[in-house]
Amino acid sequence: MIYTAIDTFYLTDEQLKNSPLRKDGIDEETETNLRIYGCDLIQESGILLRLPQQVMATGQVLFHRFYCKKSFARFNVKRVAASCVWLASKLEESPRKGRQVIMVFHRMECRRENLPIEHMDAVSKKYAELKMDLNRTERHLLKEMGFICHVEHPHKFISNYLATLETPPELRQEAWNLANDSLRTTLCVRFKSEVVACGVVYAAARRFKVPLPENPPWWLAFDADQSEIEEFCRVLAHLYSLPKAQYVPVCKDNDSFATISKAPDSKTPTPKESLLVGAASDTKEPTADANSPKDSLVKATSDKSKELKKNNDGVDNMPVDGEAREDQATKPKSDPRTEMGGEKNREREKDRSKSRERDRGRDSSRGSERDRDTSRGSERDRELERDREKTKDRSHRSKDRGKDSGYYEKSRDSRSHSSRDRSEYHSSNSSREKDRHRHHPY
Repeated sequence: MIYTAIDTFYLTDEQLKNSPLRKDGIDEETETNLRIYGCDLIQESGILLRLPQQVMATGQVLFHRFYCKKSFARFNVKRVAASCVWLASKLEESPRKGRQVIMVFHRMECRRENLPIEHMDAVSKKYAELKMDLNRTERHLLKEMGFICHVEHPHKFISNYLATLETPPELRQEAWNLANDSLRTTLCVRFKSEVVACGVVYAAARRFKVPLPENPPWWLAFDADQSEIEEFCRVLAHLYSLPKAQYVPVCKDNDSFATISKAPDSKTPTPKESLLVGAASDTKEPTADANSPKDSLVKATSDKSKELKKNNDGVDNMPVDGEAREDQATKPKSDPRTEMGGEKNREREKDRSKSRERDRGRDSSRGSERDRDTSRGSERDRELERDREKTKDRSHRSKDRGKDSGYYEKSRDSRSHSSRDRSEYHSSNSSREKDRHRHHPY
């Protein structure tokens, strides 16, 4: 028998215990929690992306293989899970765009972290960073696996094993569910797919209390061992006893899909901060300038204006000047931060208006092009009709010319005959006159 599958990525218990995770100080409990969390992300994203189950299973196996060689402290779980989904969709010939994968993981993280769901613009800087990191993580996956990404799943063996053991059809769905749940553990890295299929069949039969042949043992026919099946059942039972997995921030670079936009820049103040600063300046500045020389000048000018009002009835501009000076003195100083925020808002409004004008120009140009196309089509129809009329006129004229040419030929023939007769007649008369002159000389 010729085997074309290259499925040699299997590790022992000692290799798993001495993985890079232990060197970075990550214990076994945190490791299992993060592995289950990453597999949950892959399964949920595959459902949202409408991918087949085979793609999600391949992504989870790639996820476990990668973290057998790398640590959670150096590569973020969410980014690696997204790259595993993207790579598995291409391996199983159900490709999805990187933009779709990023959008789905961004929405999932917003829901899981109870953050406001915001639309991610594909032109933003954040999206460009996520796309670059997705490509970079995919290259790391391929490099660590030596570009050998073939995965053999136990699902294709389950139906054959159940058919040979002549089990009831109820076990098939249960065994399928157990096989999907086993992908959240490291069983896919420790045992071959045939052994995992035997463990799934054994667990499903025990749950439905269906007896299986034991003399001879049925697992020997499928190249499995009883100790391996028991280990499989123990790991699966431990999985079902654990609570729901939660994200544990152990990565040094806390790169996620939603927390980048959560932390604003400290240099640029938010509009709320600018309003608070402006209000504080309004309340503080008048108290600071209460005893300043400007107020004494204002009072002096106001007194002078009152005296001039009483003495000179014609002069009315002085009180106005005093009031203007009072207004200028009592106006608070504008905060440069608020001015900068207002300028930025104005620039944004200008950019938006320009983009709207461009869109309108594009729509108008498209409408004019459509009108031109319709006018060109109508002109072409008119030209075709004119050509048809011209051809009809030419055909009628040719027929009339044919008739006229026939009549002309007949008249010409008659004219030619009459001219011949006349010439003959004249020639005969001339000969007779000559004969007369000969016989009767004068």
